[in-house]
Amino acid sequence: MARNHWSHALASVVKDKKMCVEEDSRTVTIKDGYPKAKHHYLVLPTPVQTRGVASLDKTDVALVQHMLRRGEELADRLTAKEPSVKFHFGFHSIPSMVHLHMHMISQDFDSPKLKNKKHWNSFTTEFFLDAEEVIEQLKRDRKVTVNKQEAEDLLKQDLTCPRCKAVVSNLPRMKDHYARCKASP
Repeated sequence: MARNHWSHALASVVKDKKMCVEEDSRTVTIKDGYPKAKHHYLVLPTPVQTRGVASLDKTDVALVQHMLRRGEELADRLTAKEPSVKFHFGFHSIPSMVHLHMHMISQDFDSPKLKNKKHWNSFTTEFFLDAEEVIEQLKRDRKVTVNKQEAEDLLKQDLTCPRCKAVVSNLPRMKDHYARCKASP
């Protein structure tokens, strides 16, 4: 795949000061260019690495822990301003972008960029690998195991509310249902 393909875009986005939220010696946090919620950020290692979560191994535990810590620190600052906002941190099991990145996404899923079943399922099913679980799997198994077929099947499953498990027929109805759903996940 050519380096000018959209899947390589994160390498240039991290250099865009308008997209950069914060950085330290090991990571850079950027706004997601196509946010799927009110608050959607990506935490990337620096230098930017061309690999996905399935290529991580036990030597990457400290890196993933640092990425998570940076995301949690930003989340703490944001929730101090908006206490009702809840965040989830994790990785897509099959990322669409070639550069390693952790998503930090608010759980409102309120965004015009959230347009289809694949978008919804990529953040509300096991396709979205929780960052803490990734760390534990790396410590325990020395790698992250991704079954590509199972992951792809998760993207195709019915739209299901992660709170109450209701199955909804289409994304506009799911967004409406989810905004009103009071069930605890």
